[in-house]
Amino acid sequence: MIRVLLAEDQGMMRGALALLLGLEPDIEVVAQVGRGDEVAAAAAAASPDVALLDIEMPGLSGLDAAALLRTAAPGCKVLILTTFGRPGYLRRAMDAGARGFLVKDGPVEDLAEAIRRVLAGQTVIDPALAAAALVAGPNPLTEREREVLASAADGATIADLATRLHLSESTVRNYLSAAIGKTGTRNRMEAVQTARTQGWL
Repeated sequence: MIRVLLAEDQGMMRGALALLLGLEPDIEVVAQVGRGDEVAAAAAAASPDVALLDIEMPGLSGLDAAALLRTAAPGCKVLILTTFGRPGYLRRAMDAGARGFLVKDGPVEDLAEAIRRVLAGQTVIDPALAAAALVAGPNPLTEREREVLASAADGATIADLATRLHLSESTVRNYLSAAIGKTGTRNRMEAVQTARTQGWL
């Protein structure tokens, strides 16, 4: 049996996925969580073969949880299943060690087959998303620029951002200016929106 950990914050979707996957003769859902920060502990306790992770979850994103699983459960393969088919998310998922990336609008048979293929060592990526990622190119933002831009999303002042991030105000301005330039936008709120749309944040 293929042991699967399911991480999805929407209870109805999580229950439906667990039910449908449970109908497969060779798949068993051994753990279910609704928060990203519960994934590592659940994996350590249940020893899954494959972790099926949503991206946008409370506590920790599925991308961050995937990175943690490298240490918490190194033998566990990660498959990202999300509503948000953004090219930047695909690149970040692969960088975090994910072996597959699918969007939620596909048939459950494809998901079950993707789980089998990922466990067999193959990489499984939604074809349309793979093509879009090639066209979009890599994320132009550095890790620090992403951090500052994400912190600026709530409209905080430069002074507030500097305090929050333990940086000088001039350094915060420099990071924001670089992010605005790289996203081709006019201000930080446009930069946040563009970066989110591309999956860079």
